[in-house]
Amino acid sequence: MNKAHNLALCACALGAAACTPAASNFDQADTTPDAGLPREADGRKAELLSAFFGLDNALPMVANRICLGGNGYDGMPVIFSTEVDHETLQAGDFAVITEAGVSGTVHCVSLLPATDPGELRTALLIGEFGDADKDPPAEVAIIGHVTSIDGTLDFKGARVAVTPLADGPGLVLAEPVSDEVTDEGLSLAGTDGSDCPADGTAQAIRAVWGGGVSLPSGEDVGDTQRLLYSVTVETADGDRREVQPFALADHDDPDNNHVLCLDTADTAVAVSFPAGVFVDPNDDLNPATNLSVTR
Repeated sequence: MNKAHNLALCACALGAAACTPAASNFDQADTTPDAGLPREADGRKAELLSAFFGLDNALPMVANRICLGGNGYDGMPVIFSTEVDHETLQAGDFAVITEAGVSGTVHCVSLLPATDPGELRTALLIGEFGDADKDPPAEVAIIGHVTSIDGTLDFKGARVAVTPLADGPGLVLAEPVSDEVTDEGLSLAGTDGSDCPADGTAQAIRAVWGGGVSLPSGEDVGDTQRLLYSVTVETADGDRREVQPFALADHDDPDNNHVLCLDTADTAVAVSFPAGVFVDPNDDLNPATNLSVTR
């Protein structure tokens, strides 16, 4: 983290009214002009992959470093099918609807903390979205113009059901990691590409969870968890086998992304992970989870 950015975050935490990280937005109305972009083009569709009710009136003080005044609110990561242009992301672009049909209040939206290159698809909603016991949030809809990072798709109209508070986080997306992605200037960690070891890495797969994941003990994620990831790879002849990553990258920051470093060039086709290893910020354990690799 550079010194200027560090000082800016400290100012936010101390209550500087004008301080808002570039990856965060409080605007209650959509300020992005309608460019007439489609929801679907060239085989890609602008959709929401998940909305995860992570915390109910329980965001900690550190949330102020993401959105000033965020502590004590609900937290809900929402994951887009592509990376998004952060300049088109406003709090007013989102509608959170409860089971009873009541619209919640989105105080702020932020791409933090998942702002490394290639990660700009997880929007953290902070606000009041309903009561987990009486009237929980049921659906998230995009009601404003949010565009893909390449400017070809518009997410307006996309909707997804909300994963309940009591559920643990599952894998939402697995995709190849490019070492040539563009850094939009929002990264705190300063990584580029996969961050896998230069020696031995034949390919890297990003595993995206529905919400931030950590170990119940609070210890760092390490080799034990690396070996629990199983990746199905396929040879040119169509034979399949299971392999484990020889290294795990991007596991030491508080977001929802891990990078699986593979020492085989055989095509990665699926990723799985067993139940009961990681917890979300609400201390809910993950279920067994598996999904195909998106290309």
